[in-house]
Amino acid sequence: MAPFAMFSQKAFQEGEWLKFRVYYGIFNTSSATLEVTNASLNNKDVFHVIGKGKSTGLLHLFFKVDDNYETYIDKNSSLPYRFIRKIDEGGHTKDLQIDFNQELNKAYVFDRKHNENNTFTTQKDVHDMLSSIYYIRNSLNENKLVNGQEFNMNMFFDNENHNFKLKFLGREVINTKFGKVATLKFRPYVMAGRVFKEEEALTLWLTDDKNKMPIKIKAELTVGALNADLEEFKGLKNPFVILVK
Repeated sequence: MAPFAMFSQKAFQEGEWLKFRVYYGIFNTSSATLEVTNASLNNKDVFHVIGKGKSTGLLHLFFKVDDNYETYIDKNSSLPYRFIRKIDEGGHTKDLQIDFNQELNKAYVFDRKHNENNTFTTQKDVHDMLSSIYYIRNSLNENKLVNGQEFNMNMFFDNENHNFKLKFLGREVINTKFGKVATLKFRPYVMAGRVFKEEEALTLWLTDDKNKMPIKIKAELTVGALNADLEEFKGLKNPFVILVK
């Protein structure tokens, strides 16, 4: 069985809620949440995943961050049917709705900011920025992982198709506010430029249990470094395994 292949494991459920505390250097700058709810979209029973991020403290006075991401994903395949991205990052704004036709390999993009509609051809089994996280969680076979192994996914964002590459760096026990936790460590390759220092600037840790939930993120930015740590959670599908409290 391939490391990324759909099988019977379910890593999340309706009602899951995760809250992260985000730090820029030594400063506590923002918080972010991920929530899974049930919804109906075009007569399909789907998961509606809502991601929110907001700046806090002094950062909000000088550089406002108000990010909202939503994805509607199939409950079996975790493929997205709709993606919403509404962000304000220091005055840089986007307000997009993307409807995916997975059978026709099409993305219908409505840019609310400019009142424009465009249609794009996508790759097969395409994901958005948020659905990819839940697909990985739900389809990851940790028993087949090999250190240094790389995986590829088709992704569509900013009106373009992208080859999203993920590298497995190995297993690591990390210290968290909950205690010592066994994790799976990954390197998502990102686009170097305005935000990230280089394409290997992002590191992601998932819990090495049946939840496969993100518990830590580290990013080397063009200016400084950013860290996000899981702070609160509720509604997990499976027990959260803590090695030592």
